[in-house]
Amino acid sequence: MHSAEAKKESRGAHARKDFARRDDENWMKHTLGYWENEKVRLDYRPVHMNTLDDEIQTLPPKARVY
Repeated sequence: MHSAEAKKESRGAHARKDFARRDDENWMKHTLGYWENEKVRLDYRPVHMNTLDDEIQTLPPKARVY
């Protein structure tokens, strides 16, 4: 719940009426949650955009259209 509230965008199944668009510039990252001292602490790590070998093509990110 803490990470969903912190994320100011909509992406895939994470949809917010107050932030209806995807925001790759600010939110193309993984959210990590930690329980410390009776509180949730959020941290982030980058998304790796490349595949592990040259056999599989890297696909650029794009918004899903339903």
